[in-house]
Amino acid sequence: MHLTFDWSTNLRRIRPPGTATTDADDAQRGRWKRFPYGDRVYRYCGAALSGNWSRLHRGDREVYPDAGNLAGLLRANPALAAHVPDPAAAAVGLQAAWRAYHAGDFADAVDRGLATGPAGIVVAARAALVHASRLEDDPLRRAEILRETVASSAALLELAPNWANAWFVHGLALVGHCRQVPLVTTLARGLGSRLRESLRRTLQLEPQHADAHAALGIHCADVIDKAGAMVGALTHGARREAVVAHFEAARALHPQSPVLLADYARALQRAGGGAGAVQALWVDASACQPADALERLDVEGARSELG
Repeated sequence: MHLTFDWSTNLRRIRPPGTATTDADDAQRGRWKRFPYGDRVYRYCGAALSGNWSRLHRGDREVYPDAGNLAGLLRANPALAAHVPDPAAAAVGLQAAWRAYHAGDFADAVDRGLATGPAGIVVAARAALVHASRLEDDPLRRAEILRETVASSAALLELAPNWANAWFVHGLALVGHCRQVPLVTTLARGLGSRLRESLRRTLQLEPQHADAHAALGIHCADVIDKAGAMVGALTHGARREAVVAHFEAARALHPQSPVLLADYARALQRAGGGAGAVQALWVDASACQPADALERLDVEGARSELG
């Protein structure tokens, strides 16, 4: 089985660990915009990654990828185990991919994640989604990244149906993809139903997954933004109250996340929330101390919203 992940226009197949990148790979990666704020403070070398893991992953509840935890994941997902012949080596590769992700080296995180095989799709997808949503300026390239992330994460679900974050990245990728297409396309292809099912499965497997609650809130806000409050509520069941409820559930689980607060502000704006409530969320997000590159992007974004 070949899982593919295409971040621009050239097909990239998962490489076995240790396989060198080609000149074409390097050229494609070089087209990605770099994290603009430097990365030394967010580069969790050695034991620093495990020591800060609970803070970095409070929102998604991903377990630290050491050999023991990876073995547990493989026992829960036997089909995935067939693609991970050496869990210890895969764990080293996954840790390197997550280090790159948290440091803002998103293209490198994709490369390193894919190099570990299907077990690296979650970190690769997360990195690609951050790049697409926060840094990619080209709408065609952004749309392609999102389509390929949806496809790759859907393929992962066949191998890892008991991995909460496999469902989460699929749902999150669909949130981004649905934003790029007309609402009628979302409905005709059943994308909204698939999106909600993936995020609900995430919460069934991991009830304290704050990021899944937030993603449901984002989707509700996107529907309201496209369809309007009345049609969104009557036809799609998307109400401003649901946006607030999802984000408040997320905020209760991860109250100091600048990413969650910034997403809440954006969602409330799209859902027609009050300017005072939106402003308060931007203020709260701007006051957070970022722990990694994604958080830094949203803290800076919140500060720019406040002028």
